[in-house]
Amino acid sequence: MKTRRGAPLWTTRATRFAGMPSAQARIGLVLFLVFLAACLSAMVSPGPRPSVDVGASTSIAYDAPPPGRTDLLLYDTIVASVRGGSPYYAVAAETQRMGHYPLKPFFAVRLPTLAVVQAALPSILVNLLLLALCVGTILAWVARLRPEMTGLVPLGVAGLLVVAGLSVNLDPSFVVFHEVWAGPLIALSLALRRPGHWLPAVAFGLSAMLIRETALLYVAIMAVFAWVEGERRETLGWLGAIGIFAVVLAAHAHAVSLVSGPLDRVSQGWSGLEGFGFYVRLATISSGLDILPQWLASLVLGTALFGWLAWRDAVATRALVVFAAYAALISLFARSDNFYWALMTTPVLLVGLVFAVDGLRDTIAAASDTRRITVTRVIR
Repeated sequence: MKTRRGAPLWTTRATRFAGMPSAQARIGLVLFLVFLAACLSAMVSPGPRPSVDVGASTSIAYDAPPPGRTDLLLYDTIVASVRGGSPYYAVAAETQRMGHYPLKPFFAVRLPTLAVVQAALPSILVNLLLLALCVGTILAWVARLRPEMTGLVPLGVAGLLVVAGLSVNLDPSFVVFHEVWAGPLIALSLALRRPGHWLPAVAFGLSAMLIRETALLYVAIMAVFAWVEGERRETLGWLGAIGIFAVVLAAHAHAVSLVSGPLDRVSQGWSGLEGFGFYVRLATISSGLDILPQWLASLVLGTALFGWLAWRDAVATRALVVFAAYAALISLFARSDNFYWALMTTPVLLVGLVFAVDGLRDTIAAASDTRRITVTRVIR
């Protein structure tokens, strides 16, 4: 027997949990609490650490630069050298050697796309382009969410949540980080995708891959969804983007092989096995949740993911799978210095909070429904 459905609070459509049988709703609430407990494991998860070996003569406890600052210096140096006329691969190889960064395997060296574009443009224009990308992402998601919201208040909250998710991206000092660009491109692609209107989404997905290789995971997920839903042309579009990326990546591998030698450092590998709590911690420090205590930020993030599950829409299903895929990637493979991987998902992750309002109300209402059917026999 299904339970009664309450009137929507913030969303115009019923959530996935509206009318759920009470027994299932109670199980769902228990699972939600278990999930929040798992998110709290971020409190004991290791934080990000410096990404380079600072040498035997340097004390990590006292002299190591803050996490990420060594990477910022690396990318800034490469962009400055390319702007001065030096070829990208030669500069990248020499700079990474000087900084004790690995050159092997080839994807230890970033694709040249972002550095070459930034070197060709004035710094102020690069900052304006990143700002325009973030603003475009915010506006695209506000437009996408407008039909789903009951009024201006929830829509305004949703817009502010996108801004909070982009807080790191809006910081000009991080403009050389590849994930700072790739994350909003993925979010923009997700917002623009519609059945039968997929070309802009594919284009932005391809752009994200050409800046940061890990965006391939997003594009592959979108291709699978298109194929499962019978969208053959869209499937070919996503596969075509992957094909273009494969050609570019092969050329990149060849170029790196020409500037690397047998004595160059080899990456220590990507098998951090830091766990789910590590993903939660990285996602919170890579968004506006960084201003909150870790325990509270972890609970808010878990509630946001619950909200994405509550939203009854195709884009919510895609987004939730993307979040889960990157969470698994970070939990299993990211090292403690790969903290910026979380930036691939944070731009719109917090938007789920606006759907969590109705989702929690519907689930609690269903779990507390105690209606019973009474059968009365009438004897005449």
